[in-house]
Amino acid sequence: MQVRRWVATGFGGLDDFAFIDDDLGPPGPGEVTIGVRAAGVNPADLKHAQRGTDPSQLPLPIGYEVSGQILAIGPDTEIASGGGAVGDAVLAFRVQGGYATALTVPAEKVFAKPASLDEPSAANLLLAGCTAADMLRAARVERDETVLLHAASGAVGVAVLQLARLRGITVIGTARPENFERIREFGGVPVQYGPGLADRVRAATPRGIAAALDAVGTDEAVDTSLELVADRSRIVTVVAAQRASAEGFIALGGGQPESLEFRDAVRSSLVRLAAAGDLVVPVARTFPLADARAALEFVSGGHPGGKVALIP
Repeated sequence: MQVRRWVATGFGGLDDFAFIDDDLGPPGPGEVTIGVRAAGVNPADLKHAQRGTDPSQLPLPIGYEVSGQILAIGPDTEIASGGGAVGDAVLAFRVQGGYATALTVPAEKVFAKPASLDEPSAANLLLAGCTAADMLRAARVERDETVLLHAASGAVGVAVLQLARLRGITVIGTARPENFERIREFGGVPVQYGPGLADRVRAATPRGIAAALDAVGTDEAVDTSLELVADRSRIVTVVAAQRASAEGFIALGGGQPESLEFRDAVRSSLVRLAAAGDLVVPVARTFPLADARAALEFVSGGHPGGKVALIP
């Protein structure tokens, strides 16, 4: 099968991205070929290409998550949610090479797509959702506690808000004033970041803050978390790894063994929540697949206002 896909031909960033023609063979046992209808765009896609050092990895496929339709399924193979047949609508996460017209992936990474999600939303469900669930796990957040969430209106933040609301957790979320309504929509209490942030958080919650979750990584976010949360084992970041190492709090990454195991295990429950309408994915914009560089520039610029998808 002839496909088009994006690869990194070097580790220098977008200038090393190439949109190439390629051949895709049939799936083997335990594999599924998906015709891509939307590919999720994440800052991590570009960072992945920039972190490489081994030339033998090149050309490096780009893109972690997709939604689409099963084009072929290997012999004696079932997808992760059970069954699976040609023509089924599916989504897949932690794949390699999602920026493509089609790709072949391990069946264990493929789930039936909830009918309630359109293609761009489905293609962006699991990376943000798994990250959000993992942050709540790592911070040991319990029902009736109050947590501080930095970058609450972003993709991971919106997922945290929804998961926390389902568990009876109160979230104080930092954002710009124009994004306050989104935070309220998903059950959070918005506060404006900037000078005086810690005092505004204290005023918003007389019970105090039990834990802090950081999805932005600024010094202000880290400093405020350290000021308001005494137990550093309950401060979690997915961005500020150097500060975490220096200050003794938790930096999460999807490649860490405990996080990897948890994120794999939680995928099915996140898909079920999405199917029930309890976990939605706001999408800000879509781009044609050929415009992947522009899409990555858009999400890397900060404040995209929701998720972004590529449409073949």
